[in-house]
Amino acid sequence: MTLDLPLIFAVLMGVAVLAYVVLDGYDLGVGMLMPAADAAEQNIMVASIGPFWDANETWLVLGVGLLLVAFPAAHGVVLTALYLPVTAMLIGLMLRGAAFEFRVKAEGWHRELWNWLFWFGSFLAALAQGVMLGSYITGFEAGVGYFLFSLVVAGGLCGGYVLLGAAWLVLRTEGALQQKAIAWTRWGLWWVALGVALVSLATPLVSETVRDRWFDFPRTLGLLLLPLASAAAWLWVWRQTARLRQGKSTLEWAPFAGAVAIYLLAFAGLAYSLFPYVVIDRLTIWNAAAHPSALKAVLVGALIVLPFIVGYTVYAYRVFRGKAQASLYDH
Repeated sequence: MTLDLPLIFAVLMGVAVLAYVVLDGYDLGVGMLMPAADAAEQNIMVASIGPFWDANETWLVLGVGLLLVAFPAAHGVVLTALYLPVTAMLIGLMLRGAAFEFRVKAEGWHRELWNWLFWFGSFLAALAQGVMLGSYITGFEAGVGYFLFSLVVAGGLCGGYVLLGAAWLVLRTEGALQQKAIAWTRWGLWWVALGVALVSLATPLVSETVRDRWFDFPRTLGLLLLPLASAAAWLWVWRQTARLRQGKSTLEWAPFAGAVAIYLLAFAGLAYSLFPYVVIDRLTIWNAAAHPSALKAVLVGALIVLPFIVGYTVYAYRVFRGKAQASLYDH
């Protein structure tokens, strides 16, 4: 049996991107929530993501690397079209990394400054990623309407990251901060609901390809399961946070699991809408793929490297499981 190498690499790239969005998404969300906490709570929030955030960003490197080596034709188109938001994202990630390290040693207003830069770096990176996603969905079309659509997508993605970050804090903190995180999670749910509603209404208007995919009845009736499942996950998170707030449940993992489920379902809908294009309406995964000999060589390397990334990620989360302690990243 002949392997469909472009399809295999498309799946690997999709898994890498999804892992990045979920894993780095929650620590970007924690960063965006920093201004809502006091100084002691901020230390705990940073400690809750400290052992993981570097490893989380490895998935972004893997995803971009697979795009470069497996789909070189698409890589040139995508990064050329997204040059400015990619630059903004990298600036945000660098600011966040520097702020993370320097805030530990800073005193007084200097620490407060680094906390604000940590927030700004997280927000800038999340916003840039949302603009990139919006531009990608529209096939990099230019115009005011398309730019406004990208901003709507960016707002929805920021809300989704806040939801993930708040739900992560529900799992990793306790006491008053956990109660705040529960409130932030419920606020994030409304933000996500609004963002998903706006994006769902606007996407068929800006992309004829997506419109045809969504409204090709009766073939797409099964697609209705995705919004129904998303609504069920949304309601489950809402109910679980209410029970945790009232002390009627000990399932602290439930809000985060529900938030991840919402992301998984949204990603499945996006994959259905865009497949088999790697650049919508321009390049399919087969048109953009590298030569089969190159793909075979890269696949061997990917199969060697991927278990190490997965293994390290699992190991880190196992070692640093439990409630976060402020002393981990404080004086």
